[in-house]
Amino acid sequence: MPIIGMHHSPLVQKFGIPRQPNLVQVPSHIKMLKPYDDPDAFEGLMAFSHLWIIWQTHGNREWVKFKPKVRPPRMGGNAKLGVFATRSTYRPSSLGLSVVKLEDIEVNGGVTLHLSGADMVDGTPIVDIKPYLPYSDAVSGAVSNFAPEAPMPKAVTVDPIAQADFVCLTNQGHLQPSDFDIIEALIAQDPRPAYRQHEVDVNSVMRYRKVDIEFRMLNNQTLNIKAVRLVGSS
Repeated sequence: MPIIGMHHSPLVQKFGIPRQPNLVQVPSHIKMLKPYDDPDAFEGLMAFSHLWIIWQTHGNREWVKFKPKVRPPRMGGNAKLGVFATRSTYRPSSLGLSVVKLEDIEVNGGVTLHLSGADMVDGTPIVDIKPYLPYSDAVSGAVSNFAPEAPMPKAVTVDPIAQADFVCLTNQGHLQPSDFDIIEALIAQDPRPAYRQHEVDVNSVMRYRKVDIEFRMLNNQTLNIKAVRLVGSS
């Protein structure tokens, strides 16, 4: 299958990416590759608010042997289910499927699709793009078993030092003013592996653009952003 575009996002590592699309409205974009960057191929697309994106899970380790069962995060990270009963990114085909919001289409020396709500890492290869059709794609009364509702975000607090560091990095141009709300929403999803989400006072680090966000769990309901620092700084 040809790669038709590349996805670019401030989320440059797998850790921190929302486990499903549209949980956090992270801004990102798809830069189309030649010859698929012809504006004629996108005529009429702005009439649709959302898109289906089919993408390649390029960062996964190569499967040496087919594994029929995986550990879904929503089941605590220990219980196993059949891989085809989950949305795990570790699949035989190495393909992902996401619904994202189309914010804009830029036509300037090629085509760039501006999105929000994607659950794809920076550098993800794009295989196909299709418009989302609410009358057929949204199924009333559908049952989703072990994941019937979106996960409840956790409360997030910010240390004063981390707040000051964010302001400093924003003034230096490493972050945008709107990034803070997005970072806070990403941390509220608790990106730690499910089997570690009970750990208190253990530091974790999420990378956003060229900035590392250090956070920890204060108690079972509250996550604390402890530090915001430029990658490579101590």
